[in-house]
Amino acid sequence: MKYLPKHNKKTALLYAVGVAFAIFSAFFGFLSGSTEVSFSDIFDGLFGNSDTVGARIFEFVRLPRTCAALLCGSALAVSGAVTQNVLNNRLASPSIIGVNSGAGLAVTLCTAFGIIGGWRVSLFAFLGALAAVSIISLGARKWGASEGTVILMGVAMNSLLGAVSEAIVTLKPEVSVFSADFKSGDLSGATLDRLLPVFVIILFSLALLILLSPHLELLSMGDGTATALGLNTRLMRPIFLVLAALLAGSAVSVGGLISFVGLLVPHALKRLAITQTRHLIPLCALFGAGFVTLCDTLARTLFAPYEIPVGIILAFIGAPIFVAILIGKKR
Repeated sequence: MKYLPKHNKKTALLYAVGVAFAIFSAFFGFLSGSTEVSFSDIFDGLFGNSDTVGARIFEFVRLPRTCAALLCGSALAVSGAVTQNVLNNRLASPSIIGVNSGAGLAVTLCTAFGIIGGWRVSLFAFLGALAAVSIISLGARKWGASEGTVILMGVAMNSLLGAVSEAIVTLKPEVSVFSADFKSGDLSGATLDRLLPVFVIILFSLALLILLSPHLELLSMGDGTATALGLNTRLMRPIFLVLAALLAGSAVSVGGLISFVGLLVPHALKRLAITQTRHLIPLCALFGAGFVTLCDTLARTLFAPYEIPVGIILAFIGAPIFVAILIGKKR
């Protein structure tokens, strides 16, 4: 390690911290709650020996919820990093520019038609996210929109899609029971069966993004530079937008409208001088997974026996930081 260049030492240290943070957050989520769960209960629950109350709580409640938090956190953080690089806008994230809202509208439509879980929800969430990010991307390219203009377009997109979702809830009141938790970002309804297709999609998208990270690096330099260096921007930009939409849509189909993860995690890592996408993407996955899992555990333990959705905790953290970033950009 002592022979590594200074920036390599820093990157290796961040990988180690990211892995430790994700593991700590996962075990903190497994062990924390109104009912005590021991390490032996975790071991029994993992191997199907659920004879004790603690093992059953771990197997059917805490394991799927913690896995959902890990998956959603990694997906949203990486989706935010990809979106920022493709749009060349450090303020872009799935929740701010309307990507999450597009996926949310699609999931609301699925619920209105009686589709509650499975691959169909993930598929429609992806299509909704892809439609939203495509509109924002096309608008930004066509009108040469600045960072602030892209954010305003996202605000308008969020408002429009939110209004359509509310109209659906008004016309189909039975959807409102599901809609309240969904809009605030809640992981309490996660099950391992629902997580399986989401896990496959997120794992595939992350692997492909890591493989294509050199192309994303070029794309973040701007179309002119990327084209001069031999990158086919017309081909690669849609590919990266599809992958970002896959990640955001999958997360929304499980956890609802969880906000600010795609802004906070990439921004924090970039502040630590992690700009190379081959490192940024896996580090976003690690720190995003740990961050959302830790916040979800706090959301269900801080005010025990009451639980609040994790989206509320993230909004309290993310909104002031987003304003601070805007102020710093203006200065």
